[in-house]
Amino acid sequence: MSIGTQSLSLPRWEDSTVVVEPPGDEPGAWAGAPSSIVADGHIYLAYRLRLPIGEGRGISNVVARSGDGVTFTVVATVDKDRFGAESLERPALVRTPEGRWRLYVSAATPGTKHWRVDLLEADTPEGLATAPSRTVLAGDETAGVKDPVLHHDGYGWHLWASVHPLESWDDADRMTTEYATSPDGVHWTWRGTALAGRPGEWDARGVRVSSVSVEGDTILAAYDGRATAGENWEERTGVARGVRLLDGSFGELTAEGGEPLGSPHAPHGLRYLSLVALPGGGRRLYYEATRADGAHDLRTEVVA
Repeated sequence: MSIGTQSLSLPRWEDSTVVVEPPGDEPGAWAGAPSSIVADGHIYLAYRLRLPIGEGRGISNVVARSGDGVTFTVVATVDKDRFGAESLERPALVRTPEGRWRLYVSAATPGTKHWRVDLLEADTPEGLATAPSRTVLAGDETAGVKDPVLHHDGYGWHLWASVHPLESWDDADRMTTEYATSPDGVHWTWRGTALAGRPGEWDARGVRVSSVSVEGDTILAAYDGRATAGENWEERTGVARGVRLLDGSFGELTAEGGEPLGSPHAPHGLRYLSLVALPGGGRRLYYEATRADGAHDLRTEVVA
């Protein structure tokens, strides 16, 4: 199969609008890590609010609804204490083919570099606020798992997650994107590494798939990457692509060449790109980006 020539819509920054302000105006205060879907004529957005280390870190995941994609009304909030977590990272919001709402929550184990993913499920988005949780990606003593990206099609459920090695405390920021499949979105089988950093490139230290777009047998992915440990939390965005295999699963992704996309404000973080197709054509993008004071805000823009 050929990989294809489709292109992925990427931010231009100059046309972006701030959707959610961070809970502070200093480095380490973030609003972002968005996950977006269209349902029932509205755009739903899940995102993370974070304070600096020592002041709370990832304090909550929020689900909000909008008619225009810019002005949102909060419909559900879950706090880190509910999961016994030291911090929450990027949520993944999906709606099942049966119409159920799911929120996959990344939770940090206190006193460690370990992460796991818990699942909340409800009949309505509002119901996610009080839905019971269950762990669906536990990780183990050798690896932490977080930031899942999900896709459902006729072959079942597909998931790309950020996996961090835990053998060394100082190297736990390293990450690869691992791929898994599932018949139900709950019980997962790991299939292998989908994307890894490239030695000597801007993404050498680690990579994290942030969104996928499937067109026929071609998959296009936006991903976050960094070259060094010092760039942790300030990743920039690149593009990778791959193809569907004969069994319906997806193979390894191949990173495209060229420079990554970043914020114009140092240290230039632009990450967690999420996109939705608009009824009238084009796509609306959501992403987290560094602003002039070092905080991160959640932005949106419409592209062709």
